Amino acid sequence: MNKIIRIKEVTSRTGLSKSYIYALAKEDKFPKSIRLIKGGAAVGWLESSINDWISDCIANQENA
Repeated sequence: MNKIIRIKEVTSRTGLSKSYIYALAKEDKFPKSIRLIKGGAAVGWLESSINDWISDCIANQENA
């Protein structure tokens, strides 16, 4: 089951700031957020997407 996590959890897991997360997402270097309410400002991320992104960062570091 996919769990949706909010920005506070994403920043905690990644160690990145909120503004840097949004900048990376804009450059397609971070998973895109999901709008939680149609027409609303609330967004979240699929936990699995964040976990995959973190795993990719670790793998890229090990291969460098």
